Amino acid sequence: MSIGDIYNVLEVDDHLITAGQPTEDQLRAAAADQVDTVINLAPRDSSSALPDEGALVRSLGMAYHHLPVAWNDPTEEDFAAFDELMTGLPSESRTLLHCAANFRVTAFYALYRIKRLGWTIEQAEEFRARIWDGSDWPVWESFIQKMQQQLAGAARES
Repeated sequence: MSIGDIYNVLEVDDHLITAGQPTEDQLRAAAADQVDTVINLAPRDSSSALPDEGALVRSLGMAYHHLPVAWNDPTEEDFAAFDELMTGLPSESRTLLHCAANFRVTAFYALYRIKRLGWTIEQAEEFRARIWDGSDWPVWESFIQKMQQQLAGAARES
């Protein structure tokens, strides 16, 4: 069992892995692979959620952060909480960032890269497209486009 076995996994760089819901064994593999932080964007009632993921993750010596984002209602407040958490991570942290299928995560992380790391909307869309094309989910397309415009506008003003 390895991190590479997690559903829709993407190893972004040495410090960040995005993925769908890991199993208990995959979380153990993440701990063995020097992951020190797990961030979960899926609600506790997600069909693939583990019964007490936070307790398991902490028992494996990793920090755990749960920011549940409702699939049918992503909000600016959800993204603001995500942005605050990501900017507060130590630079040397090795983080597993997951949700149910790596859809919420790739959308939020792409927006974060626009805001914090200078990505263009095109770069963000290219990253997200590695996992999903959101055209089947109008609520997400609307949310992402609205946030992209806000973030791109704020970048031009600064």
